[in-house]
Amino acid sequence: MALKIGSEDRRKVAIAVILGVVVLFLVLRALFAAFGSGTPPAPLPPTIARTSPASPATTGPAVTAPALPLAGAHEATKVSGSMAGLDPTLHPEWMAAAESLKYAGKGRNIFSMESAPVIEAPKAPVRPSPQEIAVAQAPPPPPPIDLKFFGYEAHAGGERKAFLLHGDDIFIAAMGDVVDHRYKILQIAPFSIQVQDIPYNDTQTLQLVQN
Repeated sequence: MALKIGSEDRRKVAIAVILGVVVLFLVLRALFAAFGSGTPPAPLPPTIARTSPASPATTGPAVTAPALPLAGAHEATKVSGSMAGLDPTLHPEWMAAAESLKYAGKGRNIFSMESAPVIEAPKAPVRPSPQEIAVAQAPPPPPPIDLKFFGYEAHAGGERKAFLLHGDDIFIAAMGDVVDHRYKILQIAPFSIQVQDIPYNDTQTLQLVQN
């Protein structure tokens, strides 16, 4: 009877130990997931599946190339032909032949310092002189008075009136009169008159024009 009771106790102890180990494993797993996992890993970039077009003679399904990552992907460039034909050996005779070539063109040789163009001397000073600046800044001269003096008439007391032509218009003006709202008669002589251009404040002498 004592042996049977001892066997049942050992079985219960074994079951309790197994349950304890399972519970401890579950507790440790939950703690690790809550505090020890940290930031989850970043997802992989999306991939693009490239499908090669089927040839006209091919009736089967399209062939799909392996997917390549989109972000940061760079495909190497394939060089056509073989590199076996290239000779990396230096040839001094070829270099000497190239250096012995002479420029035979008509223009300037940009590889020679001796062919630099001759800089001509300036034909005029770069900056104008003060006299030229003064002349350039001076106001333009007044225009000539557009009147023609072709005669006069004398009155009693020595008064004279001049006959003036302005374009197709004829004016008879005495001293002090203004012709065409612009020209003032200052003096009338037998063979000339003095006229003032009022806008320009300029006085000019007009000679008698013979018909």
